[in-house]
Amino acid sequence: MNSGAIRRRLALGAAVLAASGVLALAAPAQAQAVAAADCAGRQVRTLSFATGTVHVYRQGGYVCAITLPRTSGGKRVMSVSVQARGNRPVVDKGKYRYHAGPVTVHAGHRCVWVRGAVGRSSVSSGWILC
Repeated sequence: MNSGAIRRRLALGAAVLAASGVLALAAPAQAQAVAAADCAGRQVRTLSFATGTVHVYRQGGYVCAITLPRTSGGKRVMSVSVQARGNRPVVDKGKYRYHAGPVTVHAGHRCVWVRGAVGRSSVSSGWILC
C-alpha cells in the first residue's frame, strides 16, 4: 500500500471518530433541550444516578421534574415523582423511550421530595427547596 492510500485511510478514520464524538456530545444537549421545553421555570437541581438524571425546575410556587435516561434506546421502565410536604406524590411511571414526566406540583414555600428511576437504578432527593 502506498503512502497516499495510508493517508486517506487515516483521514477517513479520523473523520469517523470526530463525527462519533460530535454525536455523543449532541445527545445529552438534545435531552437537556427536551427537559427545558417540558418544564417551566429555571433549573434548580440535577439529580444524577447510574442510569439517568432527574432535572428539577421551579417557577413561582410550582416545582416540575423530568427523568431522562443516560443512554438512548428502546422503551424501558422509567418514573418520576414530586411530593410537596404534607401532600401525596404526583407520579408518572411507565415504559418510555425518551423521558418520564414532566410532573408538576404546587409547593408554595414548602419542601419537596423528588424521586426518579430508569430501569432498576433510582435516586431520591430527600426534602429539598425548603
